Amino acid sequence: MKNKKVSFSWAFKTYIWPRRKIIFLGLILIVIRSLSGLVLPYETKILLDDIVPSGNRADLYQVITLVCSAILVQAVTSFALTRLLSVEAQYLISQLRAQVQKKLLKLPISFFDNHKSGALVSRVMSDVEGVRNLVGTGLVQLIGGSVTAVVALFFLIKISSVMTLFVLLPVLVFAFIALKAFGYIRPIFRDRGKINAEVTGRLTETLNGVRVIKGFNAEEQENVNFEKGVEKLFLNVKKSLTATAFMTSSSTFLLGIASAGIMGMGGYFMMNNSMSNGDFVSFTLFLGFMIAPIVQMSNIGSQLTEALAGLDRTQELMNMDEEDDPEERTHAIEQMDGTIVFNNVYFGYEEDNNVLHGITFEAKAGSVTALVGSSGSGKSTIAGLAASFLTPLKGEVTIDGQDLVQVNLSSYRKHLGVVLQDDFLYEGTIRENILFPRPDATEGELISAVNGAYVHEFTDRFELGLDTVIGERGVKLSGGQRQRIAIARALLANPKIILLDEATSNLDTESESYIQKSLQTLMKDRTTFVIAHRLSTIQMADQILVIENGKIEEQGKHQELLDKKGRYFDLYTYQSRI
Repeated sequence: MKNKKVSFSWAFKTYIWPRRKIIFLGLILIVIRSLSGLVLPYETKILLDDIVPSGNRADLYQVITLVCSAILVQAVTSFALTRLLSVEAQYLISQLRAQVQKKLLKLPISFFDNHKSGALVSRVMSDVEGVRNLVGTGLVQLIGGSVTAVVALFFLIKISSVMTLFVLLPVLVFAFIALKAFGYIRPIFRDRGKINAEVTGRLTETLNGVRVIKGFNAEEQENVNFEKGVEKLFLNVKKSLTATAFMTSSSTFLLGIASAGIMGMGGYFMMNNSMSNGDFVSFTLFLGFMIAPIVQMSNIGSQLTEALAGLDRTQELMNMDEEDDPEERTHAIEQMDGTIVFNNVYFGYEEDNNVLHGITFEAKAGSVTALVGSSGSGKSTIAGLAASFLTPLKGEVTIDGQDLVQVNLSSYRKHLGVVLQDDFLYEGTIRENILFPRPDATEGELISAVNGAYVHEFTDRFELGLDTVIGERGVKLSGGQRQRIAIARALLANPKIILLDEATSNLDTESESYIQKSLQTLMKDRTTFVIAHRLSTIQMADQILVIENGKIEEQGKHQELLDKKGRYFDLYTYQSRI
């Protein structure tokens, strides 16, 4: 229950209170709608007890006019209520999705390493949906229904306090059952969000990797995995449906017993002439107006429980620490030379399991530093630290003498460019992908980047040239073509620091020759880190760091390291024989 209070108070302060005026207007509308609905049972008593016995047609027409007017008011207020609150709720959902997505992009890389992209999509799109039950008609109907029930209860007591007391007993039992059921259902809804995210994440991975799946004839295996997730989701839904069904059945039974009792008591009172026919019919109708909101409350309560469960997960995400902490990262970089220094740096992805051990070196402004070594030696981790994607556990990484942990990341990364082995391309045109870092670049700047990366060498053969659509992740292009687009993108960004992670590893000889030329243009006068397995691509580097087991085993220029006949010599001569 404590968790529920925290969540509702947060939801109230964040979503409901800022919209108090529109919600208050919604409450007024629903109260008007509810009160106009009470006209029918009230006028029914007058019709049966006064007008019918007297035969006064004028009064009959007056009652009919009054009832029709009340029905019209109900219709108009219902439309206004839906138009007012439902639209506002959908607008809030769109805003909240944008806020959650914005928050996600501020979280550190480690967060994304530990969460499936499909699961995160579910958190952005699905978890916030429940807010419509808070700001939309759900919460207002809950309050409006309570008002209706209280007013109806007043009329019921006025007609017959004994029959009203008889009715209240099963209603109170039902209220107790409903409260217990909501407490049972909420954790189920919370788990459902997680399971749904897992299933969505697996499906996203399957669709992204469909070529690998078909290539290994693994469709059946993926079907089985997905079916397990779907079954897990079904069992969760089954639990909530069982609880909801029990609640609904309890209400049907208890209120049905109450109705049967009312028939017996009403019949007895009418036979003894202590209750008129009009009183009995009116009591029955008012009873419906009291019970209907209570039954409706159980459904709305279930929706609110689901909404709070989703908002729990949203709150959890929104409260996560951002990587660019304004209290710690107070230094903004305006001008940059580009000298990066690692000073006794230790780093580990898991506690007590470091992958880097005392890394110390200097990458001078405008120099090229190559990182070589066996897989898992720590090359990409060093590059990640230089890009500020990671933070040292011990030691420091400095840029122009300033510790990176104190540097505002946005001000640093506007000077940073990356070209990865499997660089990410958006579904869209070649032009849009190259313009990604600088959408406002001029056509001349774009063409300069295109020529510098030799992109024109293949786009000139396309009918639409730079406006050719490349498909999701650039699937319609070859590896070399995708890589040249990535280099053109980096050229257009005009950064001071470049990270090249296996930028030539997947290329044929012709593509590599083009890319080597474009990389020379890209690296000129820029501090560059190159991760390469193909040692033939780094012979001109200003310094080569041989990384093994998280330590710098050798350091120097290409020829110097060959003359040492150490680890670099072994790697180079081995590749030369292949």
